[in-house]
Amino acid sequence: MALTAIESAAIEHARAAPMLAQVERWVAVNSGTRNLPGLATMADMLASAFAALPGDPTLVDPAPVETVDTRGEVLPLAHGRHLHLRVRPEAPVQMLFTGHMDTVFPADHPFQSATWLPDGRLNAPGAADMKGGIAVMLAALRAVETTPAAERFGYEVVINSDEETGSFASAALIAQAAKGKVAALTYEPALPDGTLAGARGGTGNFSIVVHGRSAHAGRNPEEGRNAIVAAADLTLRLAAAKGEGLAVNPARIEGGGPNNVVPDLAILRVNFRPASHEAIAHAAALVETATAEVAAAHDVHIHVHGGFNRPPKPLDPGAERLFGLVKQAGADLDIPVAWKATGGVCDGNNIAACGVPVVDTMGARGGAIHSAEEFLIPESLPERAALSTLTILRIIEKGSV
Repeated sequence: MALTAIESAAIEHARAAPMLAQVERWVAVNSGTRNLPGLATMADMLASAFAALPGDPTLVDPAPVETVDTRGEVLPLAHGRHLHLRVRPEAPVQMLFTGHMDTVFPADHPFQSATWLPDGRLNAPGAADMKGGIAVMLAALRAVETTPAAERFGYEVVINSDEETGSFASAALIAQAAKGKVAALTYEPALPDGTLAGARGGTGNFSIVVHGRSAHAGRNPEEGRNAIVAAADLTLRLAAAKGEGLAVNPARIEGGGPNNVVPDLAILRVNFRPASHEAIAHAAALVETATAEVAAAHDVHIHVHGGFNRPPKPLDPGAERLFGLVKQAGADLDIPVAWKATGGVCDGNNIAACGVPVVDTMGARGGAIHSAEEFLIPESLPERAALSTLTILRIIEKGSV
């Protein structure tokens, strides 16, 4: 399909945006999810950058979140603020754009600065995941704002501070912003070859606290109730449930103490990866049944904390139409677009659960994310900004996907 003059002009505007310079500034700020001062700096920088769009960027306080500490106590867990922008809420075509400012690299992680690799890639914390994607999003939105189509286009932007740890402090904000939207684009990185994530599985995270009874390991061990043994039994029961449509990863058992004391506390941290809503139901029933059986068998008390925070994201008809639209836009720009299912999760899962079609890997091309080898392919910034710009314009023109 030939590009119109308006589309061509907007695409050139997007390609010319100073995305690489923005990324280089942003990756110099450590914004690990638990680094609240770094997140505050990053949020201020993003609010300043997104002020170039109509509307008033606001920094929204995180929703309350609890965590289970190593003593088995439930405590509040602080998070950074989220960026939220609303533009033309009265316009007939409404979309949602999301990203995250946090990275997986804490303030004391050795991976703190950018390095240019010999092949021209940028090795930097969060370069691909997803400060490069945020730059792409902003460039595309600014480009669309230069067109006559903008007056028919309303949107919300949410850039949260806790995506890497499950979006517990931002899930409600995302769900609210998704209401009434015809489509959503999220700016997780595409694979190095440009492949997008299609269907995704879900995830659930649990902290299961086992309370036993302490006793002397030599004098009266029979009077004790070993929480570590009970947690190990529970671990084996849950791990045995993995199979078609459900992966189970018992990640850690915490607790215990001196060798001569029967341990009275253990905390099992376990992650589930369900491929379907049926798998979620099966896993939830398994947790309930297994904890009851282990509690009875070992005469211990068990408390379950957590849940399934990201449901599976299937490729339903609406999502298929949106992917097809992105694919056609790519073809018109000579950008091959393909997608495949993945076991990873992101805020796209949450958006899809609201009934909104979403493509969640519209960001820059890159790889080795969540490692010190993370890299961004710089030439993908103008390429992906062009793809987003044309996709948005085509959605506005159709009024839907």
